[in-house]
Amino acid sequence: MSVIGKYRLRLKRQRQRLRAWRKRGELRCLRDRTRAIGRGDVLLFSTLRNERIRLPYFLRYYREMGIGHFLIVENGSDDGSREYLEEQPDVSLWTTQASYKRSGFGVDWLNWLQRRHGHGHWTLVVDVDEFLVYPFCDTRPIRALTDWLDASALRAFPAMLLDMYPKGPIDAQPYREGQDPIEIAAWFDSGNYTIRRNPEYLDLWIQGGPRARAFFADDPARAPALNKIPLVKWDRRYAYMRSTHVLLPRGLNYVYDEFGGEKASGCLLHAKFLDTFLDKSAEEMTRRQHYAASREYRAYSAGLRERTDLWCPWSEKYINWRQLEILGLMSKGNWA
Repeated sequence: MSVIGKYRLRLKRQRQRLRAWRKRGELRCLRDRTRAIGRGDVLLFSTLRNERIRLPYFLRYYREMGIGHFLIVENGSDDGSREYLEEQPDVSLWTTQASYKRSGFGVDWLNWLQRRHGHGHWTLVVDVDEFLVYPFCDTRPIRALTDWLDASALRAFPAMLLDMYPKGPIDAQPYREGQDPIEIAAWFDSGNYTIRRNPEYLDLWIQGGPRARAFFADDPARAPALNKIPLVKWDRRYAYMRSTHVLLPRGLNYVYDEFGGEKASGCLLHAKFLDTFLDKSAEEMTRRQHYAASREYRAYSAGLRERTDLWCPWSEKYINWRQLEILGLMSKGNWA
């Protein structure tokens, strides 16, 4: 990249950090328990709205993984999410009624909180319907992964977003509070993915899966991006640019190996397609707070009028992380 190109990216990062600093005033702290954060704790950051039914399992899943503290932004919930989170002893909670869209879809708020509280920590940024799976996650806590990443001088860990769905209509089996959503949404596409390299940011742009074939079949280039870098050894100089798809400085996006071998990676099991999704989709169509005037949710709404079954004869039922590695969707790299 030319000197001018590098300078332009540096300016983009500075503007993103400035946006986060300005947007900090939109956040009101309800519970600040950050003094309890330990020096080596892995921290989880998330933004949510009206996710009360999902929260018990979400918190349990990541507590069992070894997350030390949760830093959460609640954006105008009216279903009890805020009250529930206020009672959790390992959660620091901020609330805002400000526009999700104008905050860069929550990126500005979390960039600020990571800058304020995440410096020097491994930080995991996920939505409440995303469940990280990494090599040996069935036997090793997340601190084992981050210790290995530190020892390998790696600053970021990628995870492909893997859309999970039920066999049959997505509203056929109701989701119960506290339930593992993968018990219902146990299926995924093992293929049907396209990958292209972005020369500006050095990231790999991944698209495909059930959303591409069911909702964006006529224009798959507009399907949602599935590449994410959710786990980063955070430095206050860093900034997410587009959700967790792209980071600056751009070297953080170089999480693949072009010259033989594979770098370690994981998957985010994305349990969006439960019976709760139908109401969520209708709400977001009205709010229009998501990317491109909620284009993605418009596609969902149109598609769901025709079909609510994402299963197909080529669907695979999820077993464990080793299955995903065999299918080439994640890798343990040289971590033994």
